[in-house]
Amino acid sequence: MKEEGNKIIDVETVVDRKDDGKKSSGVRSSVFSTRAMAGMAIFAALSYGVSFLEFSVFPTSAVFFLKLDFSNVFIMLAGFMYGPLAALFVGIIKELLCLIGSSTFGVGQIANAFVILVYVIPPSIVYLKYKGIKSVVLSLFVACVLQTVTALLVNRFITFPLYGMAEAFAPAFWLIVAFNVIKSVSVSLLTLLLYKRISYVFERINIR
Repeated sequence: MKEEGNKIIDVETVVDRKDDGKKSSGVRSSVFSTRAMAGMAIFAALSYGVSFLEFSVFPTSAVFFLKLDFSNVFIMLAGFMYGPLAALFVGIIKELLCLIGSSTFGVGQIANAFVILVYVIPPSIVYLKYKGIKSVVLSLFVACVLQTVTALLVNRFITFPLYGMAEAFAPAFWLIVAFNVIKSVSVSLLTLLLYKRISYVFERINIR
């Protein structure tokens, strides 16, 4: 932030809009810069690595296969730092990496991709214009609701039928709701705690 005459200029906003003198479709054009791509690669690697640190929230129930991990934190951070297109790329790359050695033949990855993108894209879009903590918290709250609704639809029409468990969806309805509330809220809180710290590190190593 700097003063120019009587005007206060947000340097970050200027840099975000500068790339070729215009904005494209509301997405930061600098997402294709070398720095941004380096940052996205780091976030994709972190997201993939953290995805292995997972555990079942309801291990003895019909939704035993729904496991909590914090890989989405790094996808959301990519969206906040580089824009929604970056979140899209990081999310897709992470799920493609998860296909390696997958025992679900891609079913889990397809389901995750839908849920992840619905969760991370809206807050990333909001953050392009509104960077205040109130806007961030509100957008994350909306993202939690969207994730829960999307997860219900994905499990109803993709996961349970393809696992041959269509009849088990109705009894598991509230467990699916509970799981996604727990996961989305946990990821959102961790994102809020880490954003400034990760952003500072990225600035120090000159990839922000």
